[in-house]
Amino acid sequence: MVRTSQQESHLNRAKASLRQALSWYSHLRKSGGRSPASWELSGLVKPEIEVLNSALSKIDSNVIRIAAFGLVSRGKSAVLNALIGEKVLQTGPLHGVTQYPRSVRWTPSEKGKVQIELIDTPGLDEIEGQIRAQMARDVARQADLILFVVAGDITRTEYQALCELRRSQKPLILVFNKIDLYPDTDREAIYNNLQQLATQGREVMSPDEIVMVAAEPAPMEVRVEWADGKITEELETHSPQITELQQAILRILNREGRSLLALNALIQARQATAEIAHKSVELRQKEAEDLIWQFTKYKALAVALNPVAFLDLLGGVVADLALIRSLAKVYGLPMTGYEAAKLLRTILLSSGGLLLAELGSGLFLGLGKSTAAVASSENPGNLTAYFGAAIAQGSIAGYGSYIVGQAAQVYLERGCTWGQLGTSTVIQEILEQVEPNTILYRLRQELSQHLN
Repeated sequence: MVRTSQQESHLNRAKASLRQALSWYSHLRKSGGRSPASWELSGLVKPEIEVLNSALSKIDSNVIRIAAFGLVSRGKSAVLNALIGEKVLQTGPLHGVTQYPRSVRWTPSEKGKVQIELIDTPGLDEIEGQIRAQMARDVARQADLILFVVAGDITRTEYQALCELRRSQKPLILVFNKIDLYPDTDREAIYNNLQQLATQGREVMSPDEIVMVAAEPAPMEVRVEWADGKITEELETHSPQITELQQAILRILNREGRSLLALNALIQARQATAEIAHKSVELRQKEAEDLIWQFTKYKALAVALNPVAFLDLLGGVVADLALIRSLAKVYGLPMTGYEAAKLLRTILLSSGGLLLAELGSGLFLGLGKSTAAVASSENPGNLTAYFGAAIAQGSIAGYGSYIVGQAAQVYLERGCTWGQLGTSTVIQEILEQVEPNTILYRLRQELSQHLN
């Protein structure tokens, strides 16, 4: 179980991370004092900024979203009506009664600090398949918990839809609806089949997350004997069998609901900030290339003209740090001096020894250059050796700066979600703290893989 204090900590860390992300891009939301390039970028990233605002608003209001998916006529709307306790969502015998997602609030008797929003969706196998598929992906991305409703053995289409929803990396409850239509033996056989399918290949669901319900039991014909001896047959309506699903949902939300809320908001924010970085890099590619060449020439001259060994290399490192921070400024991405130093170290270590070898060569040439500079005071002929070493060292330094600039572009785009309160950092913190026997624990490995 995720402790209450720990869940509150997860929520607070998520809020801080989202507020930091919004502050990073505050210059894109202001109406005045911006360059034409900033105006263009502001328009391009408007959807992502809205995602960040929406994620923060959702987490501030403690709203858990539970979305119901399934094929047509499986009783998704009926399941949500049964949870609510009244017929709010339209149901009927015709296919496709639900034409678009619709959300309603659910206030269970065991009311906690979170609010619950239930989202009804159209059948996944209705017409306009591509539009519905995109709609399903959008709803699944916003949901904190997914209900996948079936009404018997899973068909091939349902299995494919279930696998697709699993890719959203969200907790999922498999709901076997309409159990009133099956004899006990058949019902148990179907339930066992569902267990095998749900856990096939990886353990992302436990038996507790596969529940059987009768959301809208079919009326039963009963024989009525009257006092006067008359016998009639009437249809008798039974109450929904929904308690098992209610308990499963509340058990999950009480155990880890706020952590789920925090994690989902962070995942959405991470995708949004990564997309902002990608669009920034793409829009300002030409400006960044010009900046890299400018620093390449500056570093080559600075290193070549400095006659003091070690100081020339130090000057080159300072130039590389300035290049990284200047690139970040061009892209409008956050970057401190400390983070620039970490990024330069990462680039050096991941260059396969290429840049480290260049540093070694630069040091060797720098020592030779310094020796030639000292010796030239006694023998002017040593100036030739000095200039030769300076040109070679400057060329190597300039090439190294170009490599650093190219690598920094990639790291800036991919690494904008890291840092002390970066979305990826906080996601990793939450995943490291979750305990066994929770949904988050079973999803931890898969979610961690997507951070790399």
